[in-house]
Amino acid sequence: MLAAQRDSLRLLRAILVASVVLPIALFSYASWLSYRTNDANADRQIDKTRDVVTEHALKIFESVQRSIAETAEIVRDMSDDQIRAAEHALHDRLKRLVGGSEQIKSMWIFDKTGRPLVTTMQVPASHPDLSDRDYFKAHLGKDDGLYVGRVLEPRPPFDGAPFFSVSRRRDAPDGSFAGVIQASVLPDYFEGFYAKVGREDGSFVALVRDDGTILARMPEIDRTDLSVKPDGIVGQAISEGHNEGRMTTVSSLDGIERRVAFRKLPNLPVYVFAGLETRAIRSMWVAQIGAYLLVGLPATAALIAIVMLAMRRTQKLYEEADRRQAAENALKQAQRLESLGRLTGGVAHDFNNLLMVVGGSVQKLRRRHDDLQDIRSFDMIDSAVAKGTALTRQLLSFSRRHNVAAKAIDLGEALHKFADVLRQSVRSDIGLTIELPSGPVVVMIDPNEFEIALLNLTLNARDAMPEGGRITISIHTETLKNFGPRRLTGRYAILSFADTGVGIPDDIRERVFEPFFTTKPVDRGTGLGLSQIYGFVQQSSGAITVDSEVGRGTRFDLFLPLTSEAPARDESAPQMEVRGAETPKTLLLVEDHPDVAAVAADYAAQCGFTVVPANCAEAAIEVLNRRRDIDLVFSDIVMPGMSGLELARLIREHHPETPVILASGYSDRSASALSEGFPLLQKPYTLETMRTALTQAMQRAAIRPTA
Repeated sequence: MLAAQRDSLRLLRAILVASVVLPIALFSYASWLSYRTNDANADRQIDKTRDVVTEHALKIFESVQRSIAETAEIVRDMSDDQIRAAEHALHDRLKRLVGGSEQIKSMWIFDKTGRPLVTTMQVPASHPDLSDRDYFKAHLGKDDGLYVGRVLEPRPPFDGAPFFSVSRRRDAPDGSFAGVIQASVLPDYFEGFYAKVGREDGSFVALVRDDGTILARMPEIDRTDLSVKPDGIVGQAISEGHNEGRMTTVSSLDGIERRVAFRKLPNLPVYVFAGLETRAIRSMWVAQIGAYLLVGLPATAALIAIVMLAMRRTQKLYEEADRRQAAENALKQAQRLESLGRLTGGVAHDFNNLLMVVGGSVQKLRRRHDDLQDIRSFDMIDSAVAKGTALTRQLLSFSRRHNVAAKAIDLGEALHKFADVLRQSVRSDIGLTIELPSGPVVVMIDPNEFEIALLNLTLNARDAMPEGGRITISIHTETLKNFGPRRLTGRYAILSFADTGVGIPDDIRERVFEPFFTTKPVDRGTGLGLSQIYGFVQQSSGAITVDSEVGRGTRFDLFLPLTSEAPARDESAPQMEVRGAETPKTLLLVEDHPDVAAVAADYAAQCGFTVVPANCAEAAIEVLNRRRDIDLVFSDIVMPGMSGLELARLIREHHPETPVILASGYSDRSASALSEGFPLLQKPYTLETMRTALTQAMQRAAIRPTA
């Protein structure tokens, strides 16, 4: 396919060269078309454009004046309080009034302090102080009639395109100043019309106030300085005081020489200008010479244009095909990973409940059997439960449903502390180079997940270098804009992990982050290492990319967003003594899974609690409303109907003296539970972890100050 693309482009280039070379001999003929004819045609064209834009401007200002006059008639003899009371009705009426006007952005009614009473921008209207705007200050003195303001930028909370104002004074019944009625007119509307009228190369059209302030212009200019200088085209026309005329001079704004015709709008402080660049006029004259000189030149030029267009379109077509193919591949990969994530998350959820039942049942059997052979069997089951727990942790990390305990850490410091572990994980024939940043690089991540990700990358790199090699880990920062399929934007830390191993073939590179996909033998890995890393960076609002070449190594780049928070410092948590309850306590157990509820009830009984079961949050609320002896609530998060987190919020609101502990195999609400201060146990939990959580909850409840 690449060869066919190159051949087609080479053929088009050959045709283009031939189209240029063959007619070169014809370019010696002289022209009889006079410069005066071309000059006169240019003047007629400029006058025609001026007449068109003058008529257009008059119609627009007449329409705006009508809208303002009708608005004034609507609110005539109405006080500010009456206007405020009728704000919704007035808003709807003004919306209908300007609804068919593309040139009017919005209509406003201001009180005498410069605050909006009614606006078509929003209802109810915000009330910022806009008394410093020119369209308001112009009417504070005497009534000067209609005022045309400068081009302004919207002020928060309002937004949108720049505008200039057409306004008039609003008088009270006694003739005093009551406020302003203002219409925001879009310069973009005029400029869009001017672009249609002045399609010729070098066309110039402008709408200017009589003080030299530009309201609209084509071609566009920087709106930060809209005041013309007196020595320019517009400045000269206005300073001479003529209502109509024509001149040729250099613009003070862009330094371009133009021939311009101007006219002042009747009864309005506004001029319209239309013109052509003298360069464009000369170009038209040269074009006319060519048209008369060369009979075959138009055909030749058309052929050249067609060939060049065909070349551009062909090249763009090939580029677009390549981009589309890359985008389709990225989309398919993202959809595949998302589907796998949902599947693995659901499997891990059910698996956690099963592990909970298995682990709890084994602990129960341990208390009843002391035979050595049975104890060994129980140990094997406990080991399998621990491995299953680790497996579900990796599955939940990939599916981005694992509860990540993120905190601000210095990426370089964390890598430096973990470097010894990484060096111990590789053979002596593999060199490990760590390039630390010169300053702090702080990101918001789970440090444990980060260490697991580094270890997985190191082990994969070790296995990819059976004959030795080198691993290089570096950290740097970069500002991204719409980077990658996730369109990352902002300041990011980039951790690059590169090895000199065998590399990843192109046909499997897109699948390396899929769970359980691996090229290793069955006994060498589960295929969850890279999927865990993928889930970790996704959960951390980042991304991971892979670049590999067979025989030359692989580089993974982890993109993690920078944070402005200070790095968290490791502090030794105060040790709390864990012991059984000294006096019998009552625990409300809320769990919809009957087997898990049985295990949790057994654990709680061993901790010295009297258990009151409830199979849903609604049943738990009935128990709490009926009984006053509930000392502690232990609830699952994911349940049909009301969730455990919603139940915990209700208990905190109506029974603040009753502590609540939440448990979950996985839940999107786990992060919310932790952020709201609820203790959280991850399933499958053990007797000891539950005992610790229950004891700590009771101790916190005992020392909580009473209101």
